[in-house]
Amino acid sequence: MEHSGHHILIVEDEQPIRRFLKASLTSEGYRISEAVSGEAGLRMATAQPPDLVILDLGLPDIDGQVVLQRLREWYTAPIIVLSARDQESQKVQALDSGADDYVTKPFGMGELLARMRTAMRHAHRVGPEATSIAIGELRVDLAARLVYRNDEEVHLTPLEYKLLVTLLKHAGKVLTHRFLLREVWGPQDSQENHYLRVFVASLRRKLELDPARPRYLLTEQGVGYRFAAE
Repeated sequence: MEHSGHHILIVEDEQPIRRFLKASLTSEGYRISEAVSGEAGLRMATAQPPDLVILDLGLPDIDGQVVLQRLREWYTAPIIVLSARDQESQKVQALDSGADDYVTKPFGMGELLARMRTAMRHAHRVGPEATSIAIGELRVDLAARLVYRNDEEVHLTPLEYKLLVTLLKHAGKVLTHRFLLREVWGPQDSQENHYLRVFVASLRRKLELDPARPRYLLTEQGVGYRFAAE
């Protein structure tokens, strides 16, 4: 197994969920550590840094967002947060604070495993020195600033290009509206969500086979966008 032996830290106070996660992940070949509180999770992560953290946002002692921020002061590996269905603003805050992805309770194990694989692949992906990025039939030549679909050049405006490259460099990861606006338009435009809608629609028209049912440029409702990693 490609992930055999990877060490996962689960920070979750609900015993049934913790038990379900441990049983499912152990059967997939992962090594598991468990923490029932934020403080315990921080101690365990420091003592033996895991390959990935699964972090519940609703912890009994300290807010999961605080745990996330304190981890991100030094921890660079993937963090996937678990959140309740009605915690949309919490998901956005967690992603802005450095979480790689989120899974909404109740969740299926297949979905969580796929998110974990993507996050770990993304963590080991080629760094910023890469000169081109290719996913599916799309290829971007970063040195020449050219975009190809099925080896045919696609003409993008400078802002469309900047948005596409930002999404591609974080492929598989959910990027919030605020993050994308800051990265592409600058901090003064971080509330202008309609800019994003217009530019994502334009990119879909130019890059997707069926813009109405996108394969690459995926909407995360109320949260942001994700460029499908495969």
